[in-house]
Amino acid sequence: MIKILIAILGLTYVNASGLETQITECKSGNVQSCYAAATALTTGKNAENQEKKTLGLDLMRKACKFGEEKACDALGDNYYIDKHYQAAKPYLINSCNKGVVTACEAMGTMFRDAQEIKQDDVLSREYYEKACALGSKDACINVGIMYKGGFGVEKNRAMEKEFYKKSCVLKSKAGCDMFIKMDNKDKGIEAPGIWDRLKSLFN
Repeated sequence: MIKILIAILGLTYVNASGLETQITECKSGNVQSCYAAATALTTGKNAENQEKKTLGLDLMRKACKFGEEKACDALGDNYYIDKHYQAAKPYLINSCNKGVVTACEAMGTMFRDAQEIKQDDVLSREYYEKACALGSKDACINVGIMYKGGFGVEKNRAMEKEFYKKSCVLKSKAGCDMFIKMDNKDKGIEAPGIWDRLKSLFN
């Protein structure tokens, strides 16, 4: 039955044997094999084939159910990418609590954009702040923008600038540009106007 399924899914000759072995071992209770097979079927070219991806997600759920935390993290990512936000939510929350930066970012976006949940700027900012602390330069910028606009928090220019600085430290050009612009203004340094910039081209 497994050989027939592999053939139907059209897996390449090179990978079919190893994948078939992993699926067989998974059916025998080997959780690592479930995760390995699931990963192969839900990434790369295989993920473009819905039948392969569906089988992969079935194996991923099995691996998660039996304690493979990386499988649970991957389920959240896959559900989120496929826009099954309610299905993704519990996995993403759990992953974020474990320090998975992409999960924290995703939760911040879900609450910001009301993706199948009630829009909540406070929770959005909290998740973005977690992601920022975990090293997401984009999340740091998002927090800065929220302090600028007063989304889920009182407007606070100092905090806005601080989060742009955090993004800059994480090597975000956009974050550095925003921080430098604010810092120059605080120091009374005027940015060059259009005429000044044009003249500099000929100097």
